Amino acid sequence: MSVDEYHRMLLERLHSERRWETEPAKGWSVDDLDAKEIRRTVEMAVQRGRLEAQETRDPAELLRGPRLLRGSVLLRAAAVLFGNTEQIEFELPQCLLRVARFRGTDRTVILDNRQFHGNAFLLLRAAERFLRETLPISARFEENRFDRIDEPLFPVLATREALANALCHRDYSIGGGSVGVAVYDDRLEITSSGRLPFGLTPEELFAPHDSKPWNPLIARTFYLRGIVEEWGRGTLRMIELTADVGLPRPEIEDAGGCVTVRFLGGGRILSGQGVSDLTERQQSILALLHQAGRALKRREISSMLETKVGDRQLTRDLDDLREKGLAVTTGRGPKTRWKRSYAS
Repeated sequence: MSVDEYHRMLLERLHSERRWETEPAKGWSVDDLDAKEIRRTVEMAVQRGRLEAQETRDPAELLRGPRLLRGSVLLRAAAVLFGNTEQIEFELPQCLLRVARFRGTDRTVILDNRQFHGNAFLLLRAAERFLRETLPISARFEENRFDRIDEPLFPVLATREALANALCHRDYSIGGGSVGVAVYDDRLEITSSGRLPFGLTPEELFAPHDSKPWNPLIARTFYLRGIVEEWGRGTLRMIELTADVGLPRPEIEDAGGCVTVRFLGGGRILSGQGVSDLTERQQSILALLHQAGRALKRREISSMLETKVGDRQLTRDLDDLREKGLAVTTGRGPKTRWKRSYAS
């Protein structure tokens, strides 16, 4: 056993008795917390039947429900969950979110690069806002529905699960740690400082497993809030959600002192606008190809369109859809047929 492995085993053995999140938040008082966020959390927990209703609105008393106050001592978990930004930036610089958008598949060209300090709920909202602004819109069609359904490329619930896991289970004892969100042309990566605890492996996380949160108090508060639902099923839920929209299974990597959850584009190019910049006519063509359920000749497509279009323009539209990966052809010359592609 290496020295690092021995120290890790020893730390995990002591974890149930003494851990970073349960230590006193020295230099903090309840006045340094976001009272509105505390009340919002308790109200949402009561609505879900996860906490008993309380008559008081005093933040100090409300913190006792989630067990974030020991006697009169404020715990570090409370500061992570509800601390105001100014105090966090000074006292807990590791409560940091880094977001970036890169051109291509590596970090050579940076298109956007920002940092946010704040409590866990503030960082979650900032990360989700960045993904809404950055990820392209993908479209899908349902049977017996003519209109297309526009959605973010990666399922919102799946990325929220990954972000919540990163904020809940990261190692906050690492002073220079953070949560990172990186968007590349072919993937999305969400990283958090620390390693998988208790000997867990990425393979085990993608199979039924017991929940072993590194920060139980922080994780429980996310559960009370309704951000995470069933412990131990988060990674399985990500598989289900991505499979439902035809994306590959996410990857988890434990290396370099951090855990990375990787969502793959499945051949989609994230840098392009995809279906979001189609003209109305191109959208109509795409819908026709979907509704037909078979490959169509160009002449058939032309006759089915409500608004007539010339042969050259229709050819340009079809070629554009093919370049975007939204349509494919079979055959050549007079035998050419067009059909909807669901690989993009």
